[in-house]
Amino acid sequence: AKRQVGSSLKPFLYYSALENGFTASTTFSSSKTTFILSNNQTYSPKNYGDVYGDKEISMAAALAYSDNIYAVKTNLFLGEDNLVNILHRVGIDDELKANPSLALGTAELTMYQMIKAYSTLASYGNKITPHLIEKVTDNNDKVLYEYKYKDENVLNKSSLYIINELLTNCYNTTFIDYNYPTCINIASKVTHKYSIKTGTTDTDNLIFGYNKDLVMGIWTGFDNNANTYSQAGSMIKNTWIDTMEYYFKDKKETWYEMPNNIVGSLVDPITGKLANDKKKAVMLYYVKGTEPTLEDSTLDSLIPTVKEQ
Repeated sequence: AKRQVGSSLKPFLYYSALENGFTASTTFSSSKTTFILSNNQTYSPKNYGDVYGDKEISMAAALAYSDNIYAVKTNLFLGEDNLVNILHRVGIDDELKANPSLALGTAELTMYQMIKAYSTLASYGNKITPHLIEKVTDNNDKVLYEYKYKDENVLNKSSLYIINELLTNCYNTTFIDYNYPTCINIASKVTHKYSIKTGTTDTDNLIFGYNKDLVMGIWTGFDNNANTYSQAGSMIKNTWIDTMEYYFKDKKETWYEMPNNIVGSLVDPITGKLANDKKKAVMLYYVKGTEPTLEDSTLDSLIPTVKEQ
């Protein structure tokens, strides 16, 4: 069934942003905002729980908190077609409307398509065609059919490495500030490294996550589109981490090899600037030459269609 997938689309938006010159430290202001669109209509999205920093925040923080204002600003800054194009690149075949709200997951998609898209992130950019039958043999073990894998790399490994690392911060306690990372309630259960993103609408709760070895997504909701209940999001997060941890209980998972052109910097998780306090610092990753400086500026002034309230 097709359902709105909510914020689980944001990793693809921010991947596209990295391809277009953003970094993990790029900032927009997180505050109540009305966007004035080209047709002179207005759009006033809200953050979950109506929580705002009322200050500039980094892309890293925006992804950890799943900040909606930052996402819409990014979508408008890049041009709405960018998100549509990246979603098609990773294997989502449905026709998608290029509009500001697509950044918040207003598209209705199937779990099959979402797992296909997340598998492209997990496989380090190789576009995956899901299949059910791996091999068929007869009684003499003669192979009658075997699925043939086709490697088609559709994503840039440097940008992808950065996104995969950023998605580990949704359970990183260092990001606790004016808000909490979206998966902080399962942080104590995490003993392996995972990239995770959640999605929430009035009627649906979703979680997708992966590492190099395994991808898993969970949806919960009602067939009649009734509103979901408050505990649903917590339940699927716990189900997700319990299942992943059980799978890796006797296994040693592997993480992604860092590309040669990527460097790490200790930065303040909220501002994205170089860290002054190492106790309140996280390691974020950048293409060499794009590391943060104390003089980095926000991009808010470059979006003339934004009116702060």
